[in-house]
Amino acid sequence: MTDILPPAPSATTPTTGISLDTSRLGSAANLKKAGEKFEAVFIGMMMKSMRQAKLTSDDDNPFYNKDQDTFRDMQDKQVAEGMAAHQPIGIGKAMTEFLAKSQTALQPGAPAAASTSTPS
Repeated sequence: MTDILPPAPSATTPTTGISLDTSRLGSAANLKKAGEKFEAVFIGMMMKSMRQAKLTSDDDNPFYNKDQDTFRDMQDKQVAEGMAAHQPIGIGKAMTEFLAKSQTALQPGAPAAASTSTPS
């Protein structure tokens, strides 16, 4: 007879569903990718704010259709990702540099593992 209950969570698989794998944390490529994604989100939010700050309401526009909003949002997302990848405004790079300072493994000339011994 087979078990109906799922296996009990182990130490490596928390019940929260969050992976305990930390091998990707020290990667400069992943940090750069995170900076690019952050910049894309930031640019997307900026574009969304610009779209909301219009002088006329959509009710006054005879050519307005609610479906346009959906496609405009998708277009803005693609434009934001393209801008972040090809012509960044610099906030992602600043965030990447700030986070790299806190990760000694990513700093040039830093030892691979930090020493935990205390000076005597």
